[in-house]
Amino acid sequence: MRNIRFALLLAPLLALASPAAWADCPALLNQSQPRLQDEAPQDLCQYAGKVLLVVNTASYCGFTKQYEGLEALQRRYQSKGLVVLGFPSNDFGSQEPGTNKEIAEFCANTFNVKFPMFAKSVVKPDQPNANPLFVALAKATDSNPKWNFHKYLVGRDGKPAAAFTSLTSPDSPKLVAEIERLLKAQP
Repeated sequence: MRNIRFALLLAPLLALASPAAWADCPALLNQSQPRLQDEAPQDLCQYAGKVLLVVNTASYCGFTKQYEGLEALQRRYQSKGLVVLGFPSNDFGSQEPGTNKEIAEFCANTFNVKFPMFAKSVVKPDQPNANPLFVALAKATDSNPKWNFHKYLVGRDGKPAAAFTSLTSPDSPKLVAEIERLLKAQP
C-alpha cells in the first residue's frame, strides 16, 4: 500500500520530467541559466507561454535608470503574462564590474528590482563564452547588443519577435504597443 501511495505522489513529477513535457518548451528556452542571487541554475522552460522582455543590464551606465521602467513594465503587465528577464553584462565599457552578489544588492537596494535577474554573462554573440540565449536572440532578430539595455521581445510561442536598442526606453510607445500585441496573441 505504501508503494502505491508513493507511486501516486511521484507520478506528477515524472510527467514533468518526461520527453512529452520537454516538447512543450520552445527551443529558445530549452536551457538553464544561473540566477543572479546565488547562481543556482534556473530552467528557462518555466517561462514557456509567457511574453518575455530580455534585457542586458549594467549598474554603472547612462541607461541604468531604465531599471525603474523595466520594473514598472513587469508590475503593469505581469498578470497578463509578461516577464522581464535581466542579464547583467560587463561587455560595454566596464560598466558592470561587480560580482553577482554585488549586482544583486545594487538592483535590490537601488531600484527594488523584483523581476528575474541572471548571473553576469557575455552578451556579445561573437565573443567567446557568449550567453547562448543572446546568441540565439541576436541571430533570430539580426540585432546584436551594441550597448547596455538592449531589449529583445519573445512571443508566447517562444520565438523572438523584435529587438530594441538601448535608446528605446521601457515606456516607449513602440515597445509598449509591441508588448501589448504579443500579450494578446495565443501560443
